[in-house]
Amino acid sequence: MKGFEEQFSDIPDYILKCTAQIWEGRDIAALDWHYHDDLIVRSPSGINRGNKVGKANTMATLAEFPDRQLLGEDVLWCGDEQAGFLSSHRILSTATHCGGAFGPKTGIRVIFRTIADTYCRENRVWDEWLIRDNAAIARQLGQTPKYAAQAIIDRGDMRMPLKPSSDVQGPYTSLGNSDEWGEKHASILQRIMNTDFSVITEEYDRACYLSLPGAHDAYGWAEADIFWNGLRSSLPLAHFQIEHQMGRADPLLSPRSAIRWSLTGCHDGWGRYGPPTGAEIHVMGVSHVEFGPRGLRREVTLFDDIAIWKQILLETKA
Repeated sequence: MKGFEEQFSDIPDYILKCTAQIWEGRDIAALDWHYHDDLIVRSPSGINRGNKVGKANTMATLAEFPDRQLLGEDVLWCGDEQAGFLSSHRILSTATHCGGAFGPKTGIRVIFRTIADTYCRENRVWDEWLIRDNAAIARQLGQTPKYAAQAIIDRGDMRMPLKPSSDVQGPYTSLGNSDEWGEKHASILQRIMNTDFSVITEEYDRACYLSLPGAHDAYGWAEADIFWNGLRSSLPLAHFQIEHQMGRADPLLSPRSAIRWSLTGCHDGWGRYGPPTGAEIHVMGVSHVEFGPRGLRREVTLFDDIAIWKQILLETKA
């Protein structure tokens, strides 16, 4: 690949090897060349800018979860050598909680997923969107997402999570590719967000597997309907937007798609977040799906319930 070290055969190889080197190899100094100096990292909790902040966050996470293993489940990508590449890296992590942002040491083993969309060019990462299933960690430690959000506020962190008004434009401006599988996935999401939940029985495999926020593994049409209806009913008038989409059909793999999306509006309905509060909510979400002979057979959807509850608590307190 032009501009990349010869040891990397393609973008998935680059992403997987660099992730292992930095996190499990403890080569945090490698971020000096892996991350651009002015890297922008957006997560549901807010925006971090600069390589130094990235290194500090990495060390803090490793201090809380020192034996963390990052198992790369998939890397979807689009782009080329001239414009650069956008990769969407889905990670399953195992780790032991040793105390930090989630409270005092418990020694509990946790399993959680992260999806990182990164813009890569010339052997460096220039732009990033990072979503970690923090609610999965909280629940396995015996906390509810609401409790975890309140604990953050009680520590004095009154910063509002990411909103469209606080986002910044980085060097990556593409919307992805027009692959047929990404288009199919986008059509399904649009129908769901338009409250046409009949699309689930029409387009999902009856035996579909779902990995949902809060480390919730579910199966079948009914569970898909419960999840998506619960989210949408909490924000019935919110604006849905596809931020980035790409599909791929690679050898030995099912056709698949990665879509980063958002839902922005008022919490004025009953559903996933309980009684309506009127709080203005921004959901930063991402979904990876795989297709089979009977439709959408596997889905991994992530967003950060703790960041959403923090918005509700800050807005209602104000």
